Amino acid sequence: MAVVDVYDLERKKISEAELRDEVFDVQINKHVLHQVVVSQALTHRSGTAAAKGRSKVKASGSKLWRQKGTGRARAGSAASPTRRGGGVAFGPVPREYANKVPKKVKKAALRMALTDKLKSDQLFVVNSFELPEIKTKQFAKVMKNFDVHRALIVTSDKRDNLEKSSRNVPGVKVMRYEGLNVYDLLRYDYLFLEQPTIGKIEEALVT
Repeated sequence: MAVVDVYDLERKKISEAELRDEVFDVQINKHVLHQVVVSQALTHRSGTAAAKGRSKVKASGSKLWRQKGTGRARAGSAASPTRRGGGVAFGPVPREYANKVPKKVKKAALRMALTDKLKSDQLFVVNSFELPEIKTKQFAKVMKNFDVHRALIVTSDKRDNLEKSSRNVPGVKVMRYEGLNVYDLLRYDYLFLEQPTIGKIEEALVT
């Protein structure tokens, strides 16, 4: 098991914590990480782009002019894609972009992302991220103590003061451990874990 230092918000070491090798020391497969990140990104696409085809355009159903004798090309419908105001040929239609991956693959990718953060020295464990009041300046001071700019903060419970204090700080995201995902782990440079979240994350990813 790997052993990491546990800090308070002033970056003073107060204890140590053990991390299970099954979660924080696994082989990293970039293909699996890429597969899961792409899957997450696709779920954010709305897929609502649409255009009216000739069958959906409101137009007269009668023939525009007789077939022969006018000297003009034959024409049968005002909704034809070749005419002004007509329908769109092969236009976009609403669709689902989601590309689901198995739960086992998602868990494996999460273990890989956590392993990468630990091996890259981009993981900090704090005993608690509870702030006494809502104050952006106070939160910015904590980030300065750790010399961190882009960070993902994972808490064990809802932290209203923390969430509101960090709202105006760019490059910072706060979430509960249930929402931990590969996309955010790779998007942010540093990861902060509250000490109580470690056991819960390990329990979810080992079983």
